[in-house]
Amino acid sequence: MENGKEQSGARKKSSIIVGPWGGNGGSSWDDGIYHGVREITIVYDHCIDSINFVYDKNGKPVTAENHGGVGGSRTAEIKLQYPEEYLTSVNGHYCPIVHGGSPVIRSLAFSSNKRKFRTIWSGRRDAVYTFHGRSIDCRV
Repeated sequence: MENGKEQSGARKKSSIIVGPWGGNGGSSWDDGIYHGVREITIVYDHCIDSINFVYDKNGKPVTAENHGGVGGSRTAEIKLQYPEEYLTSVNGHYCPIVHGGSPVIRSLAFSSNKRKFRTIWSGRRDAVYTFHGRSIDCRV
């Protein structure tokens, strides 16, 4: 940007902050500002037990603090081909493990500008039984 005007051909970067998601317990966290995400490690069993990120800062990998607990016997690793590959979406599902319990993150799915990573599911997959919504004569 020069004199408050964007140069032609320059790509404008923007961020959207949402969340935190999950149950009412625990504490929120924020890893700070980096240039990109290089790797994600997820440990899970009946829920997502922990998540860890390796970021990029000035061309060097920076491993963030581990978030979550020490449980879980399965591990999923996502390694991006940084800087050519970057995350474009994160989706997930959260619900209680036991009836009446606090909701926890049960699944996570990541997509990049180059590929879609396998969904990390913990526990059973709940079925969709019905839909509801609104519509008028010509639109849903």
